Amino acid sequence: MGLAHDRGREPHRLRARALDTAEASTGPAALVTTGAGRCYSNGLDLAALAALGARAWDAVRGLEALLARLLAFPLPTVAALNGHAFAGGALLALAHDFRVMRADRGWLCLPELDLATGQSMTAGMLALLDARLEGPVAHELLASGRRLAAAEALARRAIDAVAPDADVVARAVALAAAQADKDRATLAALKRGRLGRAIAALGG
Repeated sequence: MGLAHDRGREPHRLRARALDTAEASTGPAALVTTGAGRCYSNGLDLAALAALGARAWDAVRGLEALLARLLAFPLPTVAALNGHAFAGGALLALAHDFRVMRADRGWLCLPELDLATGQSMTAGMLALLDARLEGPVAHELLASGRRLAAAEALARRAIDAVAPDADVVARAVALAAAQADKDRATLAALKRGRLGRAIAALGG
């Protein structure tokens, strides 16, 4: 069994070739992503986006393309949340099939309201939230900018499991391994059937 496992400092920039490698594999396989240090991902760098001017939308579209690809990915996907997942990083985590979050540190948060940039999420990003979270939970997170620790995120079904820091990745890998022998074509078809609106809205 092969497990493609990204430990990049900025998981929202997960390289396409890592996904290509996982997708080109044969036999049982799954994809697990994690971050390093205090963060799983803080999403797009707002200062860098501002410096790009009109080209900032290229970065946003790049994130949307990644989210769409993960939603439709023909392998099981698990996010091992080693720390904070904010904004685009939270969306990245939610684009996976399953999420395992560190018990003692880290928040899941959609802080757009508090960033006060005057910008909304794209229609595709909002469709992803609708697909992954219960309506009241998505609204609460967007309208309040609240930070959910692991226990609260689990209670609101934003994540699937909680683990101690030392076990987050191992728990995610075990969860992925349990699903790794599923038929790829069937899994992809089910994902597109269930998540087709969000995938299309993200440009996938």
